[in-house]
Amino acid sequence: MDVDVGARLKMVRQRLQISQRELARRAGVTNASISLIESNKLNPSVGALKRVLDGIPMGLAEFFAMEVVAPPKVFYAAEDLVEIVSGDISYRQVGRDLAGRALQIMVERYVAGADTGRVPLSHDGEEGGVVLKGRLEVTVGDQLRILGPGEAYYFHSHTPHRFRNVGRDDCRVVSACTPPSF
Repeated sequence: MDVDVGARLKMVRQRLQISQRELARRAGVTNASISLIESNKLNPSVGALKRVLDGIPMGLAEFFAMEVVAPPKVFYAAEDLVEIVSGDISYRQVGRDLAGRALQIMVERYVAGADTGRVPLSHDGEEGGVVLKGRLEVTVGDQLRILGPGEAYYFHSHTPHRFRNVGRDDCRVVSACTPPSF
């Protein structure tokens, strides 16, 4: 079993609301040592880890026995978005696991002529989006509109709907759907 000592130490320190500098002072080690351990750039010996934990104070057995619950991820780099649909239409979702989440956020790309299909989509919830680039034909029930950059849509998703890029260039949309539908 691999144990992420750095993440575990950071979690304990943050739960106790102790800064890296304060923990280093209490443990008699350098602030850089705490930082290196927490970023997993330094794998401390058992003795060095015990010295750090003495600054909390906490024993090695308690440190390794405690359950680590990672805080929910809040920020996502562009490369962290998860492509859940690819091809002429691409949906890149914010977050990997949406279990327990009420909202799905996506960056959508439609190549020229891309279409969600002749059979309209329909599912529970609500959805909305803002066109960032290109021209997107949005059909909701018996309503149809071609949207350009800065224009948006928002509707109940149980109403049959369809999306189609009617422009010559890629169309980009940022959308949200509740509850998550993929």
